[in-house]
Amino acid sequence: MSARTTSDPVNIRPLLLKPQRMNGLSERLLVSHYENNYGGALRRLNAIRASLAGLDWARTPGFEINGLKREELIAAGSVVLHEVYFDSLGGEGNDAPTGLAQPAGGFGEALERDFGSVAAWRAEFTAMAKAQGGGSGWTIFAGRIVLAASSTNGPPTTPMACREALPS
Repeated sequence: MSARTTSDPVNIRPLLLKPQRMNGLSERLLVSHYENNYGGALRRLNAIRASLAGLDWARTPGFEINGLKREELIAAGSVVLHEVYFDSLGGEGNDAPTGLAQPAGGFGEALERDFGSVAAWRAEFTAMAKAQGGGSGWTIFAGRIVLAASSTNGPPTTPMACREALPS
């Protein structure tokens, strides 16, 4: 088996959830987001990597390499975040999430400790996502940090809120 190089195209991952069964998100919205936002980020990443593969590294000006590598990082980040987003929406698509399930074990206890209750955390997290007002951006809970950031193009650039929570 040969090693994958950055010039190899990245393939779109299948949409495992059943968009028509999602609670609160329309099938049209989810399919459009999958095809246009996630698919667009993948196409952009592949185009940037094709440009990088064709560079004469010894003769290309540093600013051009810098720009392409920065854009590669932005596109790759968008691909990864979209894959995490779609994976978290419905797993294999067998059971549509309701958004009301209680977190298991230590995670639920940490949310109660740090936010007062799971319901308070859910309300804050949801409000942070809605506060982006239909713009582009992410609301992420990543272990210790809850972060909402808005962006019109590229990575999150305008932090809206940050809160720490960590299961003990």
